[in-house]
Amino acid sequence: MNYTKFQNIINYKFKKEKLLETALTHSSYANEHKSNGAVSNERLEFVGDSVLGFICAELLYSRYSDKPEGEMSKMRSSLVCETALAEYAALIDLGSYLLLGHGENLGGGRERPSTVSDAFEALIAAIYLDGGMENAKKFVLPFLNGALDSNKYTHVLNRDYKTALQEIAQQNPGEIIHYQVVSETGPDHDKSFTVSVYLNSNLLATADGKSKKEAEQNAAKEALKLMGEEL
Repeated sequence: MNYTKFQNIINYKFKKEKLLETALTHSSYANEHKSNGAVSNERLEFVGDSVLGFICAELLYSRYSDKPEGEMSKMRSSLVCETALAEYAALIDLGSYLLLGHGENLGGGRERPSTVSDAFEALIAAIYLDGGMENAKKFVLPFLNGALDSNKYTHVLNRDYKTALQEIAQQNPGEIIHYQVVSETGPDHDKSFTVSVYLNSNLLATADGKSKKEAEQNAAKEALKLMGEEL
């Protein structure tokens, strides 16, 4: 595949184009083309997740000198969550350039948030490994700064859904909110958690996340939605 157009879109020219190809290779394609030496982007995604987290943390530290660690942590979670990464990926039309297996392609993999967000992290890693941290920052920072500058993100970055749900429950004495891990899947470097939130013994909502904390926040968010709360 000719990646010239895509490299123009991301404004980075790879010295080792094989890294770019791997970043865009979904596991479904790699499984179907093992005989041709195809490698999935899963290992790159692992590296990209860490590079992205560092760049985001450094940005928040320098941009918000007055914010405590806990608040910056919440902001980072919002900026690098699956939904945000999928939106960043859409800005560069990443889905159109993915190498997908036949079934994944027919099943809408090019628009699936989990697929394009993982590929976005893999792309960050590919740029980092090919051109170093400064080039990775040049690629990532416009997305993060754009998200911070947009009205779309400012009203949710600091929202703690668990706290909001707890405050509602506390309006009625004796009401207790608690969370339960339903399942834990995936390898150590890419786990996925499913968590349910209960009001006393009544199930309110269930949601997924890449960490227990994220899954709990997502479950609380879903519960608030069902209650008709404005998010």
